[in-house]
Amino acid sequence: MDATQLLKGVLDAAVLAVVEDDDGYGYDVVRRLRSAGLEEVGDASVYGTLRRLYAAGALSSYVVPSEEGPHRKYYGINPRGRELLEAQRKSWRAFSETVDHLLAPEENSR
Repeated sequence: MDATQLLKGVLDAAVLAVVEDDDGYGYDVVRRLRSAGLEEVGDASVYGTLRRLYAAGALSSYVVPSEEGPHRKYYGINPRGRELLEAQRKSWRAFSETVDHLLAPEENSR
């Protein structure tokens, strides 16, 4: 199964989860997603998701000067984003339980 196709459907939730406890700038979010096991996540996809979630009111942002290059734009989850993340967690649990049930027919016949 192509993991990149699966990732498209859950990238919003994954990004929100990554910044839930600790704000992050674009590449930092990419790095955290990859270190969590989503190695195939693309930089452009994450940057686009951050911008979209910000525009939707789920993230706040602020700029921090950097001595090593351009200023970094940090993103943090806000109350609207926390609501969205919780809703997505519930949806994910229900969906994954259904798919687990469908993919494990030998367990379902017991």
